[in-house]
Amino acid sequence: MTLPSPYHAPGFYDVALAKGRHRDIVGGRWEETPRIVLPLLAQHGLQPTDHLLDIGAGALRLGRHLAPQVAGYWATDRSRALMLKGWETELDDATRASLSQSRLIEDTAFSFPGIPATITFALAFAVFTHLPPDHLATALANLRPRFPTLRRLTFTVFLAPDGHSGPYRQSDGVVTHPDRFPWHMTERQALAIATTAGFTATRHDHRLPRGQTLFTADP
Repeated sequence: MTLPSPYHAPGFYDVALAKGRHRDIVGGRWEETPRIVLPLLAQHGLQPTDHLLDIGAGALRLGRHLAPQVAGYWATDRSRALMLKGWETELDDATRASLSQSRLIEDTAFSFPGIPATITFALAFAVFTHLPPDHLATALANLRPRFPTLRRLTFTVFLAPDGHSGPYRQSDGVVTHPDRFPWHMTERQALAIATTAGFTATRHDHRLPRGQTLFTADP
């Protein structure tokens, strides 16, 4: 059976974490990514009063900055061990003291177990670039009923032009695929997935690491 991504390989996280590669697992660019993404989140409506869900938070590359900036921060990832490694090694003392490990929740199915219904803003950065489009559909379909006060989701994907059927080189040089990792979809696909799940989505042409495209989606 072909795996959706290398992250699904048995023992992937255990081996990488044992080698101290928690930053590499999430794609590196440890300082560059927050410098680019955090201002965009504020531009697109993230407020200090928000209760934020960081989907696919990894080693807290963004979470280490976001947790102190919002009223409530929760994170999910396929690997809780990866999030805990970030909590242990990447947070400053004040953030570590205020962010309970109980808010770092393993979630392999985008079902958001244990996350309170008070979430108002959700983020999925560099998550659906690693997964087939049906995973985005599952996540969006589950967000609506779970979080009735959610007012905005931001997510990133790799895009290829409508009608393109094979590999596609992104602006940052990454070659993506419609049928294997790293995955791309068309803008039409992304918008249709959002609409089916009850969201109105908008594409934004910001320059993001590795040529990802940012969408906002409002219920």
